Amino acid sequence: MISVAAIRMQQFGVQFYQASLTAKDIDKLVRFEVLSYGDQGQGLRGSKRGAAAPTKVNWDLLERRIGANEKAYQRQIIRKKIDELVQYYEQCRQARDLPSIPGAVIISCDEALRFEAVSEGSPIGTLKVPEREGILRAIDGQHRLLALHADIDRFGDEMFTVPAVIFDRLPDDHVVQMFVTINAKHTRLNPSHLVSLSGRQLYSDASLAAAHDIVRALNDREDSPLYGEIKLLGVGKGRVAQAPLAQELKKLFAAEAFGAGRKGDAFREESRRFFVNYLKQVAVVFGAAWNGRKYSIKSATALRAFVRVAPDVVQRLDQEHAERTDFRAIGRVIAPWGRRIGNIRFETDAAWKRSGTTVESLAKELRLALQYPEGAAV
Repeated sequence: MISVAAIRMQQFGVQFYQASLTAKDIDKLVRFEVLSYGDQGQGLRGSKRGAAAPTKVNWDLLERRIGANEKAYQRQIIRKKIDELVQYYEQCRQARDLPSIPGAVIISCDEALRFEAVSEGSPIGTLKVPEREGILRAIDGQHRLLALHADIDRFGDEMFTVPAVIFDRLPDDHVVQMFVTINAKHTRLNPSHLVSLSGRQLYSDASLAAAHDIVRALNDREDSPLYGEIKLLGVGKGRVAQAPLAQELKKLFAAEAFGAGRKGDAFREESRRFFVNYLKQVAVVFGAAWNGRKYSIKSATALRAFVRVAPDVVQRLDQEHAERTDFRAIGRVIAPWGRRIGNIRFETDAAWKRSGTTVESLAKELRLALQYPEGAAV
């Protein structure tokens, strides 16, 4: 038996539990299944798309995990949805400021559960779940849990828990009725409508709003080196994660890293132009890496490092009495990066992995190159 902390709930005579299951428990106990269609046991919908769209999902292994039978109720699994969820989990793991599964999944257990209250009549206690592979089945959240299964090897030893609502031997007709009710969505916001909203409409936090506006400019402006490459609000074709960039920018604005008072307010207004020109010059300095396929310069780690040292670049511009948004002046300031660091530093299977690059370690290298442009001993 697996013991988990739980709250016993009661609604209209139905008893169920709210509990916290570890990712490993979920991976072992939950079975994934879809309604079979005739003789076809196909559990996944959508093509694998080959090399045209790189994926972190091992589809062959995942498909073997999904059962298909005439008694199941779940629809076929959508490959695109799994891919997007795995990408989102990766963003959450890198940004470390958002949970990837904050909402409860709904699960039914095939066998009897035991609940031991902390005291007589208390709704709080310990839930005993039989430790048998596939004993749980998902009513709501199967895609989220399949994405978790596909991504779990990257979690390492990090603790990861999933909130779950667990029913004890819910009758099949009740399961199907609940599934249909939950998935019959009557209203949905159009993703393009979400993307079109500005930072000030979406966020009340001024720092986050400014950060969002910068990210939007980097993605939407045709002269930006990241034009069309940022996955905004979880939708779109971009491969650069929005969340890590936005959170890094937010921290800088919240800390008044670009100046306080009127000076800081003035920079907020011109920050979009600065960051577009700044990253354009980064793309010039590291041209081979920026335009190459075997480099990690557009990874969340690298882009966050460039954002993190932006205040140092602005400080050097101020010292030179140059306009903060001046494209050529920015280029002069960061030119030492080409000599001191170079494209080779971003080769994914070479220096990047060999040095175990982190945001802070790369930011330190960039700062040192600004401080010692001629390569003085440090």
